Amino acid sequence: MALHIALDAMGGDRGPEEMVSGAVMAACGSDLEISLVGDQDRLGSILATHNSSSSRIHLVHASQVVGMEESPFDAIRKKKDSSIMKAFALHKEGRVDAVVSAGNSGATLAAALKLLGRLEHVSRPGIAGIFPTLKGPVVMMDVGANVDCRPEHLFQFGIMAAAFSQVLFGLDRPRVGLLSIGEEGGKGNVLVKKSHELFQQSSLNYIGNVEGRDTFQGDVDVMVCDGFVGNVCLKLSEGLAEAVMGMLGEEISKSFKAKLGYLLAKDAFVSFKKRVDYAEYGGAPLLGIRGNGIICHGRSSAVAIKNAIRVASEMARNKVNDRILELFSLDHLLMQQVDTPLLDTAVSGVTT
Repeated sequence: MALHIALDAMGGDRGPEEMVSGAVMAACGSDLEISLVGDQDRLGSILATHNSSSSRIHLVHASQVVGMEESPFDAIRKKKDSSIMKAFALHKEGRVDAVVSAGNSGATLAAALKLLGRLEHVSRPGIAGIFPTLKGPVVMMDVGANVDCRPEHLFQFGIMAAAFSQVLFGLDRPRVGLLSIGEEGGKGNVLVKKSHELFQQSSLNYIGNVEGRDTFQGDVDVMVCDGFVGNVCLKLSEGLAEAVMGMLGEEISKSFKAKLGYLLAKDAFVSFKKRVDYAEYGGAPLLGIRGNGIICHGRSSAVAIKNAIRVASEMARNKVNDRILELFSLDHLLMQQVDTPLLDTAVSGVTT
C-alpha cells in the first residue's frame, strides 16, 4: 500500500507555487500519494501549470492560513481550518501517514501536539536537525522547540535522536554526545552535568561530552542539547555556509587565475555547495509525537520540499516511532526514575 503524505501547501516564505513544485517533483518516479492542503482553487490553478496528470496528487481545501509571525497557541485556537491544522487532522484520522510543513514552526508543533499527542514517556517532543560532516550526517536535537529544559528532557532527546539515526541512516549503535563547553564530565552548566549523569547510566552508546567544534568532524552521530543552544548552532551553521560560499565567490572574481582555477575545479565547488545545502535534507523531523512530521525551513525551495516529503515517507515506512519506544523500553527503569507528569509543552515559536 502506497504511503500518503500531507503537505501544508500554504506554508513557507516562497508561497504555494514552490510547495506545489516540490510535491510534483516528489510524486515523479515514486508511488507516494500526496495531499496539498490549502486554498483549493489557488492550488488547483498552480498544479495545472505543471502539466501534471498524476492521480496521486490530491487537493484538500483549508480556508485559513497561519502566518509566520502569529502566536502558535492563538493560531491553533482561532484558526481551526488552517492548512496546518487540516494537515494534522488528516493524520489523526489515519488518512495520511505524515505531515510536512514549511510554515510557522511553533504552530506546526502546537498542532501536532493538540491533534496527535505525545508518545509514551515523552514529555517534550523536539526538532531534530541534520548536519553534514566529514564522515556522515549528524543528528542534533533539539534545534528550536524547547528553549528551557530539564535533564530528563535532554535524555529523551538522546533516545529519540538515536532511534531516528538508527532507522534513517542504518546505524546499529549511534554514538551519542552531549553538547557542552568541554569534553570533561564535570564541564558545563547544571543542566548538562545532570544530563551527563543520566546518559552514563543508560544503554545508549554514550561517548560523553562533545564540543561545538566536533559538530562537523563526524566522530559523533547524535548531539544532544536544549533548543536554545541547538537553534543558535543551526542558524550559525546556515549563516557560515552562506558566508563561505559568498567569500569564495568574491575571491574567485578578483583575478583571472582565480577564475581559471574555478573553471578547473567547478565540479568540486558544485559538490561542496550541494553537500552543505540544507535543502538536501529537506527539513527537520519532529520527534516524540504520535505520528510523523517534518518542519522545513521557511525559505525552503521546491527541492527542499521534495526531499522533506521523501524523509517523511521514510520515517513512516520504517516506523521510527516503534524504534523510539523500543529504545525507551531498554531504559525503562531509568525512565521510571526521571518520568514526570506530561505538562503542557512551552512552544517557543522559534522558526527553524
